Amino acid sequence: MRILEPFSVLIHFILLVGNCDAFLQSAPKSDGLRKLNASSGLSFDGSIEVSRTYQKDESSTDVTTTKHEIKYHIHNRMNLSSVQKAPILVLHGGPGVPSDYLHPLKDVIPYRSIVFYDQLGCGRSPGPECKDAYSLKDSVDDLELLIKKCGLRRFHLYGQSFGSILAFEYLKRLAEKSDGSRNESECLSVILSSGPSDVDQVEGVAGDLISKLMEEDNDESTIMERFRKRHQCQTEDKPQPLIDAYDHAGKPGIWRGTDSIKGWKAEKPSDSASRMPSALVMRGENDFVSDVCIQGWKQAFNHKFVRIKVLEGCSHHGLLEQPTVYGEIVDSFFSEYD
Repeated sequence: MRILEPFSVLIHFILLVGNCDAFLQSAPKSDGLRKLNASSGLSFDGSIEVSRTYQKDESSTDVTTTKHEIKYHIHNRMNLSSVQKAPILVLHGGPGVPSDYLHPLKDVIPYRSIVFYDQLGCGRSPGPECKDAYSLKDSVDDLELLIKKCGLRRFHLYGQSFGSILAFEYLKRLAEKSDGSRNESECLSVILSSGPSDVDQVEGVAGDLISKLMEEDNDESTIMERFRKRHQCQTEDKPQPLIDAYDHAGKPGIWRGTDSIKGWKAEKPSDSASRMPSALVMRGENDFVSDVCIQGWKQAFNHKFVRIKVLEGCSHHGLLEQPTVYGEIVDSFFSEYD
């Protein structure tokens, strides 16, 4: 089905927790989950320093290097080195939508250490307002620095939406390291939640879904909210954690939404790569990341230990729609590999 022309531009704004500010602008702004308790012995707030080298002005060949801070938060810091229940490292979506909407993981998996951070360019980690300063490679570099700074020796990796892409690229890099050195950190297993294995493919699927919604009701003024309730977050009201995340999202046109990662597709690591961790691929029953959008993960990993789980009655944000069930699935899978 051909994507309706007036709405083709919306695809970049609604995917991967992208730029769909419209349906959230009517909600009151709140600091919400951004208020983290740094004084509690159960949590810790820290930062890492990263640098970016980029061409500041397209009309000039001059490059500049700037330094920035990426902020992170550790829930249940006392269990960070637990042998029985390894910590979870959380990668948010977007790109460019901060980790606030994933903080409910602390409530459904309260006894594990969980590391959250806002990727550069959004939330608590403001970055350069220049497209040239961002790339998927830079994001993987930042992730490696964070793992080292937090002293994560054994951990599980959890990526939601774009975070799944970032998780895969990190694991692929890890598997392809050929210097023979022993890695200080070990990723025990990975969950890819509502993440597509092919960005162009999911854009096409989303376009078809938008067209179907317009066939049901051609009211342009309600399309964003209808898409949200059908395929993104099936709660009657917008969950506060999601509102908080959008309130502090990155600037559109810089490092935000699928337009920033257009053309990306999961590619299997080289034949000489070491084995990647076992994976669970999750998606909601009504997720715009449809079944066809996740099948590529099976071929992308260099083993057959890739499970798929469909959450009934959920869409893109299962954690916010059915938190208890979602938390049980996540913790149960990670417990198999502790």
